[in-house]
Amino acid sequence: MPELLDAWRMVSARRGVEGRLPLSSLTRLAGSLVDTEGEVSYSLDFDRDALQVPYVELRIDAELPLLCQRSLQRFLLPVKIVQRLGLIRSEADEAALPPDYEPLLMPADGMLQGAGLVEDELILAVPVVPTMPGTEAMERDWPAPEGEVERANPFAALSALKKSK
Repeated sequence: MPELLDAWRMVSARRGVEGRLPLSSLTRLAGSLVDTEGEVSYSLDFDRDALQVPYVELRIDAELPLLCQRSLQRFLLPVKIVQRLGLIRSEADEAALPPDYEPLLMPADGMLQGAGLVEDELILAVPVVPTMPGTEAMERDWPAPEGEVERANPFAALSALKKSK
């Protein structure tokens, strides 16, 4: 993928790019992953819809290596994203986008970093608390000992003062 894409020219020509990126090249995403083994398949298709709204449609297919917070084991989270981004020149244009479009505020020069778009979508796809499918939630009631409950009561000292009067 070229480092920069002229989005307006790509929309006019109804062109697209596709390819693969190694996970190791996505430095902002790397902090959320266990390791950076693997790659991401993507395609970016530029066009206009029936209402002449310019857009880029992202298709991303990846398996992200994450650490399960229940079992502390590495697992691969399959990620398949299809996202349509409406290209807007100012924030005021956002209201005119169809409801199923996400706004993408374009820089003044119209140049986009394709790898950055792919990385942004993958960052949004990482769950806050990764859990491996098939692991059961560990729920247990851990009652506090009687002495700790009394000590933890912040009003216990006040009630002792009240009794002393």
